[in-house]
Amino acid sequence: MTKPSPVEVPGEVEIDISIEAPAWGDPAPLQRLFERALREAFAEADLSVVPGTELSVVLTDDAAIRELNREWRGKDKPTNVLSFPGGDEDEPPFGPLLGDIVIARETLEHEAEAEKKSFPAHLTHLFIHGLLHLFGYDHQIEEEAQEMEDAERRILARLGISDPYAETPLAGDEA
Repeated sequence: MTKPSPVEVPGEVEIDISIEAPAWGDPAPLQRLFERALREAFAEADLSVVPGTELSVVLTDDAAIRELNREWRGKDKPTNVLSFPGGDEDEPPFGPLLGDIVIARETLEHEAEAEKKSFPAHLTHLFIHGLLHLFGYDHQIEEEAQEMEDAERRILARLGISDPYAETPLAGDEA
């Protein structure tokens, strides 16, 4: 596990990456990807946290995320991303423990391949999806799903990533 440097975003969010599956490889490019995505998410979605906020990103495998999905959501199958809010806040600013985003490598790879997306683009999308959950976004009902998907589209566009919902809508999916 590496200790990252603070990210320059409003509220000074520090991303702590924990790699639990060796297939994820070198954390340095992942750190840069998450930092860039975080900056654009804050800029586009007007997110707000208290100074010194920490965000945990756990990069794991299908077996581990399946356990979490079974324990916390009652679904005995792997999923692509899970989010666990760190506090009881209902409105901004959030923090100082923003929460955890857990992403499964195998599911991410399979989805990216099936949807003909690049691995980094799909990883960025899942990170942003998980991040928005930590800020109270949800997709259980159509109106909320549309709001969340629109925010994701705008953030991803800022990053030069095409609309992930153009052909495969995810409203009400796994995360």
